[in-house]
Amino acid sequence: MNNGMTHFDQDGQAHMVDVAGKRETQRVARASGYIQMNPATLGLIASGTAKKGDVLGIARIAAIQASKRTSELIPLCHPLYLTRVAVEFHLDHQNNMVECITTAETFGRTGVEIEALTATSIALLTIYDMCKAVDRGMIINDIRLLEKKGGRSGHWRAPEESQS
Repeated sequence: MNNGMTHFDQDGQAHMVDVAGKRETQRVARASGYIQMNPATLGLIASGTAKKGDVLGIARIAAIQASKRTSELIPLCHPLYLTRVAVEFHLDHQNNMVECITTAETFGRTGVEIEALTATSIALLTIYDMCKAVDRGMIINDIRLLEKKGGRSGHWRAPEESQS
């Protein structure tokens, strides 16, 4: 019995979901997450004076690369032709955090939620990597799906209180 889990067959064996019978539609997913740090670390990022260079620029490129390689990282994930990946960063000086919001889009038979979540995760890990020499105590948290559109399940949005 698979208990509604799509990546397991009726015998409980893992398998890649067959999407051949699904209709191709425009699919969009948005994900977000935060990395909290010391005020001085956020200052280095904001001023562009981190020793390793443009932290947010490199994190943006890493996120886009990661979204394109998601199927190589996540077992049973379909490789997708992405039509757009956008990565935004918001600096929160009051809480010493950088928020990352990633949007992934495709026209296809399966959604792009995992690509958006992977991109967000890798962007935040890249920020950590680039700043760890000055702040090993950074905390990555609250990585989540904000919204998805397209396909049979239609439009889903996270409850308002959990949105940024």
